[in-house]
Amino acid sequence: MQLVGRIRFIQVLAGPRQVGKTTLIRQAMLVFDGRATYVTADNPAPGDNFWIAQQWGMARLRCRQSGTWLLVLDEVQKIPRWSEAVKQLWDEDSAEGLDLRVVLLGSSPLLVQSGLSDSLAGRFEISRIGHWSFAEMREAFDWTLDQFIYFGGYPGAAELIGDEARWRRYLLDSLIETMLGRDILLMARVDKPALLRALFHLGCEYSGQILSYQKMAGQLQDAGNTTTLAGYLGLLAGAGMLRGISKYSGQLVRQRGSIPKLQVFNTGLTTAQAAMTFARVRHHPDQWGRLVESAVGAHLAGAAMTGEIDDLFYWRERNKEVDFVLRLGTRIVAIEVKSGRRKEALSGAAAFDKAFLPARTYLVGTGGIPVEEFLQIHPRELFC
Repeated sequence: MQLVGRIRFIQVLAGPRQVGKTTLIRQAMLVFDGRATYVTADNPAPGDNFWIAQQWGMARLRCRQSGTWLLVLDEVQKIPRWSEAVKQLWDEDSAEGLDLRVVLLGSSPLLVQSGLSDSLAGRFEISRIGHWSFAEMREAFDWTLDQFIYFGGYPGAAELIGDEARWRRYLLDSLIETMLGRDILLMARVDKPALLRALFHLGCEYSGQILSYQKMAGQLQDAGNTTTLAGYLGLLAGAGMLRGISKYSGQLVRQRGSIPKLQVFNTGLTTAQAAMTFARVRHHPDQWGRLVESAVGAHLAGAAMTGEIDDLFYWRERNKEVDFVLRLGTRIVAIEVKSGRRKEALSGAAAFDKAFLPARTYLVGTGGIPVEEFLQIHPRELFC
């Protein structure tokens, strides 16, 4: 993200809640030595885009008086037609030659991206911010691997893990409820909010498992239809909460219509809702193994969300499976995870290698790359 020197684009930081976007920009504001304005549309949210014009107008006055000025608009996705207002104001400043730097922050990546594409084409540079990695949580909070696998990568909750009940309440009330009850409802019309919540809870419970939409419907009390479930899963993915990983087939059409493998973006979303404590889960090998696999999947899903890799898949034929398939350009990488738990499917690495010729095949866990080491590798490096 460029804030110093000649700048020709609106800078955009998009990512899920509580991943450090505001902290990052406040640190960057120090470079401007007080010549910056930070405002947020969060709680209470202004009703229309006139609020943007007001904040922009005040920043313009300061820019004309003091020279270069930085304007930061946080939670911008909550303003109706925000992108139209920003486009008009930015174009006016460009025509005048005014050196007003603008940074937009948004906690609903899907909605932010939609506004950028609709109105601000050619005028923005986006930085996608993901959940914190194991390496970041270890450096900042001296966490162990086991702590990261259970509590996930939410820096704002890190100091609460000594009191698990308090940590759980924080995630449920301040994160999960806010995202389900407010952020996602801004993205699109949701006719069945209860179904959206039930799907999220089901996805957390089955994270790392392949589950057809028909089976999801059988698990949910008000199932609707499979198209509705697929749409809601897309909204959850857009909020950085839960996604469905498609089966790799080499053909895009077949991938889109495949049975999804459910995957949370942060294991804390799963454990915050679980009845078992950290100590108890750690001593149940099968449940801990599922959580380890989910942590590996979250690491890879985050890389796909931020654009570090192009996409993420799984592969399964009959009783043979590859846990994850990464794509970068035309190259693919296959990954199997051995966490110590018993799996229904057998290793499919040899069959996948023969069918698709991946650039690399990796084993993570027992007999391969240690999980602690793998979670510190940037997924793009796996293609080297």
